[in-house]
Amino acid sequence: MSSWNRPTGRSASFRRLNRPRTSRSPGAGRRRRAVPRQRTRCANRARPRRPRTRRSDRAHLRPISGDDPLSGSGGIRTVQSAPRRAIASDAVPHLTPTILYADEALIVADKPAGLLCVPARGEARQDCLAIRVQALYRDALIVHRLDMATSGLILLARGEEMLRRMSLAFEKRIVGKRYVALVHGHIGNDSGEIDLPLADDPENRPRQIVDPVRGRRALTRYRVIARSGEGAEAVSRVELKPVTGRSHQLRVHLMSIGHAILGDPLYAADESAARHARMHLHAAGIAFIHPETRVPASFDSAVPF
Repeated sequence: MSSWNRPTGRSASFRRLNRPRTSRSPGAGRRRRAVPRQRTRCANRARPRRPRTRRSDRAHLRPISGDDPLSGSGGIRTVQSAPRRAIASDAVPHLTPTILYADEALIVADKPAGLLCVPARGEARQDCLAIRVQALYRDALIVHRLDMATSGLILLARGEEMLRRMSLAFEKRIVGKRYVALVHGHIGNDSGEIDLPLADDPENRPRQIVDPVRGRRALTRYRVIARSGEGAEAVSRVELKPVTGRSHQLRVHLMSIGHAILGDPLYAADESAARHARMHLHAAGIAFIHPETRVPASFDSAVPF
């Protein structure tokens, strides 16, 4: 018989209080009453909290299909656009942008060549796409830009939150853009990539240059649509899809492979700009996921050349 079970003169209550501890907790097998947790008051309780992002709010960051949102197999739907609305101006009536689509979250506009996206220096350069659209939609904000000489599709967000969402989509490179250009000469390959780093030209701004040391990576995919003409009159119609979004990326990349865009005032020969009334570069397509409805959408613009 163990010393614990050996009868002694001690009382039963004494033995129970001095019994050695075991692995079983005192409250094992008992139902505990739920005690409500008390919140601790803090000094900054009145400070507004950042809203928690729901899974549905992150849906607009998913790629539409693979690496190329503009691919034909990407399940892209063309949004049924609102009636086209032209925004005229007394200053430059021939530069009239058109609103292709507008809802409570964003606006899709078709910008003509020669119109700025945002105001520039000088009173003579204040007329721009942003100001014209804001005359109709006061909360319209430019999401991305096109060069003044480039025509085509551009997105504007309705308010700061939609601007944040669309800017993040551009940053994640899940907004597909398609351009069409006419370039000098016949491009040899039917398709390919141009992967050349770009940087500012410190001696000739706003020009950009290919710079392997200071440049940031820039990638453009191209596909030749048609070739025409011979010799000095040779021209290629090419479809361009920029993977990155550097300044003057398409213009510098095409110039760097020996096929500058017709009428480019910065990168083509002087006689090209003198001969052609405009630069032949057009933003013909854009695809994205709607920042509010999370529905894939795409828009197209007819090439004016």
